[in-house]
Amino acid sequence: MLLCIPWLFKILTLGRKGYSAMAIYPFIITNLPRTQVDNKLVNHEKIHHRQQIELLFVFFFISYLVEFIINCIKFKNWSIAYKNISFEIEAYHFQHNLNYLKLRKPYAQWRPITSK
Repeated sequence: MLLCIPWLFKILTLGRKGYSAMAIYPFIITNLPRTQVDNKLVNHEKIHHRQQIELLFVFFFISYLVEFIINCIKFKNWSIAYKNISFEIEAYHFQHNLNYLKLRKPYAQWRPITSK
């Protein structure tokens, strides 16, 4: 379910710039008008939905946060830390492939990416 609620999105992203949507199953929350939401963005967030379901939600958010903190320490850069979270690597890599979720193997975020 797509929720276009800019004020809520701003709160959830701590006001950070450069993000346009986030997935909290079963919602996709965005700061964009509905007319600017494309299939690639929705697919990216649906990949996160699948990850959340696999990890029973709470373990997804714990793993995501732990990876992000480790990456912040390692890279000393918020943006680079975010882009190197395994969940984001998978979602960005396959966001253009609208059939990806039909073929995706469980826990694919922790498997080496070999094809598009």
